[in-house]
Amino acid sequence: MKMAIKAKLPSVFFLFSLVLVFANLALAKEDPELKWCKQLCRQQRQYDEQQKEQCQQGCEAYYREKQRREHEGGGGRGHEDEWNPESPEQRQRECTRRCDRREEREQPQCQQQCQQRYEREKQEQGRRGRGEGEGNDSYEGGERERERAEEQQEGRNPYVFEDQHFTTRAGAQHGRLRVLQKFTERSKLLRGIENYRLAILEADPQTFILPHHCDAEGLFFVARGRGTISFVRQDRRESFNIRCGDVLRIPAGTTVYLINRDNSEKLVIAKLIHPVSVPGQFEEFYGPGGENPESFYRAFSTEVLESALNTKRDRLQKLFGQQRQGFIVKASEEQIRALSHHEEGGIWPFGGESRGPFNLFNKQPSQSNQYGQLREVNARDYRELEDLDVAVSFANITQGSMTAPVYSSRATKISIVTDGEGYFEMACPHLSSSESGGSEGPQGQRKSSPSYRRVSGHLRRGTVVVVPAGHPIVAVASNNQNLQLVCFEINARNNEKFPLAGRRNVINQLEREAKELAFAVPAREVEEVFRNQKEEFFFRGPRQQHEGRADA
Repeated sequence: MKMAIKAKLPSVFFLFSLVLVFANLALAKEDPELKWCKQLCRQQRQYDEQQKEQCQQGCEAYYREKQRREHEGGGGRGHEDEWNPESPEQRQRECTRRCDRREEREQPQCQQQCQQRYEREKQEQGRRGRGEGEGNDSYEGGERERERAEEQQEGRNPYVFEDQHFTTRAGAQHGRLRVLQKFTERSKLLRGIENYRLAILEADPQTFILPHHCDAEGLFFVARGRGTISFVRQDRRESFNIRCGDVLRIPAGTTVYLINRDNSEKLVIAKLIHPVSVPGQFEEFYGPGGENPESFYRAFSTEVLESALNTKRDRLQKLFGQQRQGFIVKASEEQIRALSHHEEGGIWPFGGESRGPFNLFNKQPSQSNQYGQLREVNARDYRELEDLDVAVSFANITQGSMTAPVYSSRATKISIVTDGEGYFEMACPHLSSSESGGSEGPQGQRKSSPSYRRVSGHLRRGTVVVVPAGHPIVAVASNNQNLQLVCFEINARNNEKFPLAGRRNVINQLEREAKELAFAVPAREVEEVFRNQKEEFFFRGPRQQHEGRADA
């Protein structure tokens, strides 16, 4: 009898385990967040079937753990969450609520990013609870593991930034300044550009951006609209009318103000910012202003201001207490006309050389065919870029087309999608090693054979992608609209771009013997492949290619 009972026990436990599994799956199936997560996995066209399956399994694993916590914590609200408003659980719920307020098509990706951030925070919380840190003998190895875990938790792609990675630095009724988080907050792989920041200024039609200066060098690209910008340096003022495509340097400490002189279109400016005071941090300083934006004059004592400006305190209090509208204010048509009477290209009212904008669209494309155009501006075209060691480029990829796989020798490229949709793919050795130790041994030693992971992501207006030097990348436009990207290229001096496909690709420059030794096949077979593409830099995209073969 005992033997029979023992024989049945494994079956009972097996059935009970199955019931738990199916119960968990049933609960997970009812969770709308899980549906969004899995739907996003299935929508990733750049994933193969195995990657999609792994992505969905990750969604399920997360929600099984979430249900376990809710069960153990009495409905998911344990004592730690109740008494700690900054707990990962509460931040995750708040993030999810913000996602619910977004457009329906944006919600899946937003939800997934909330989940990834939550898992990363819980992982860090667990490490702190175990006392891991600098006092540990294996700190160096543990630090590497932490960095690798961070990269895995960043949506498997630490090089992409979306709307949620921007914060509104200054907001007003008629516009806003959005600043991208520090690059190293996203990934330690971006340490090479940790002292650069990216910002987007948006101003409504017929508005005025108040005078201010910044403790950082600025490089502006006018992505949309037209306006007038003015600089003040001691006893000089310089004003320029600006329009879409203009590149303009703003030296650190220069007082600057702008207007949007268009009647209907927003003025949108992308800013590359290089702080000169605190690394990775910058501040705007408003002199003209009041309570909002606050004038820095208000920081001084009344006695000092009375003496400095030779004015009674009641007049000072009135002067610095009126402005409450924010840093962007509406202007009348008369005021706009008075501030925008300058000629296109700028004027220099005090003699000498003008430091006006350079319009990128006035320059002939460096690459052009039916599949796209590339325009580039460097220090040879615009001398103001020389000190910054930055170049600016603009790519317009025809719908359904793609760029060649290409890499830069020295420059790290910060790309911003200004219009259209598409996707990109990039070869990265760092994430490959973070997943499987592909290029590093257990003690951090390099393995003899490197490995690479395909990093990919969706591109749409506002997406920012960082491409480190040496990393081959391809961008593909969607089939229904062109894909347009403006790029700031840091460390541009002596930088070269190396195409890996097309008429002048790197492989075609090798000797026949080098090709045979590298590929272990006859040189003829290598050349048949790498000389087959007759276009240069821009090609028909993957779907166009398949359709072309079908038609043939």
